[in-house]
Amino acid sequence: MLEILTITLPIFILIGAGFLAAFSEVLSRDNMQGIATFVMFFALPSLLIRALTATPLEEALNIGYLLAYGLGSLLVFAVGIALARWRGHALDAAAIHALGMSAANSGFIGYPVAVMVIGPPAAIFMALNMVVETLLIIPMALTLAEASRHDGGGLTQIVRKTLVRLSRNPVLIGLLTGMVLALTGWQLPTPLAKAIDMLAEAAGPAALFTIGGMLHGLKVRGMAANMGQIVIGKLLLHPLAVLAFLLLLPEPDPMMIAGGLLFACAPMISVYPLFGKQFDQGDTSAAALMVGTLASFLTISLSIWLLTQVGLLPI
Repeated sequence: MLEILTITLPIFILIGAGFLAAFSEVLSRDNMQGIATFVMFFALPSLLIRALTATPLEEALNIGYLLAYGLGSLLVFAVGIALARWRGHALDAAAIHALGMSAANSGFIGYPVAVMVIGPPAAIFMALNMVVETLLIIPMALTLAEASRHDGGGLTQIVRKTLVRLSRNPVLIGLLTGMVLALTGWQLPTPLAKAIDMLAEAAGPAALFTIGGMLHGLKVRGMAANMGQIVIGKLLLHPLAVLAFLLLLPEPDPMMIAGGLLFACAPMISVYPLFGKQFDQGDTSAAALMVGTLASFLTISLSIWLLTQVGLLPI
C-alpha cells in the first residue's frame, strides 16, 4: 500500500496545492482560468500530437481498446439517461447526468495517474480515450440536451450547432493534427517539435494544479441524490463497464486492461460544470465534480492495489 500511496499522493498533493493557492488568494480565479486555458489550448493538444507522432500508427490506433472503452462508456451513458429519466428528470438534465457518469477526465487526472503507473503507453491510451469522449460521448450528450430544448429548428440544426462547437475544441484539433502527421509521415521542424515536447511535459502538473484551483468555491447543497447518481456512476459503474468489455477482448493485453481501468477511474471531465450550466445543471455538476475528484483518491488507489494483486502491475 505504501508503494501505491507514492503514486497517488503526489497527484493529490498537486491538486491540494492548486486549492490552497485559490483559497489563500495567491492566485485569483482569473489567474487560475489562465492556467486552465494554457493547459486546454496548448499543453494537452501538444501532448496528443507528441503521443500520436512518437508511436507507429498501427500501434497507436488500437481498435480493440477503442471499442472496449467506447462500448463501456456508451453503456454507462445509456444507463445514466435511463436512470435519470426514471427519477423524473427531463431529457436535457438526464443527458448532462449521463455525461458526468461516462466521460472521464482523461487529460487532467487520468493521464498524470496512468503515466506514473504504466509509463509512456499512457499517452496513447489518453489519445484513444479522448477520441471516445470528444467524438462520441460529449457530442451525443449535447445533441440530446439541445434536442430537448429545440425551438423548431430540427435535428439538422441541432447537430450542426454541436459540430460547430466541437470544431473549436482545441483537444479535438490536437487529435486531428496528430492523426494527420501520423498518417502522412510528415516531420515537424525541429524547433517546433521541441516546443511541442516542452508543452507536453507541462500538461500533467499544470492540469492537476488547475483542478485544485477549480474545486475552491464549489458547494454541495441539497443535491445529494443527483450528485450521488453521477459520482457513483462515474467512479464505480464506468470503470466496471470498461473493465468488462476489455476482458471480453480475445487475449487482452494486461497493459491495456490496466490503462483502461485507470483512465475510467478518473472523475468526470473538468469542463463538466460548464456544460451543466448551459442546461440549468450548473450547481449539480459542480458539486459532482468536487465530490468525484476527492473520492477518486480512494477509488484510484483501490484500483491500483487490485491491479497489483492480480499481477497486472509489477508494483
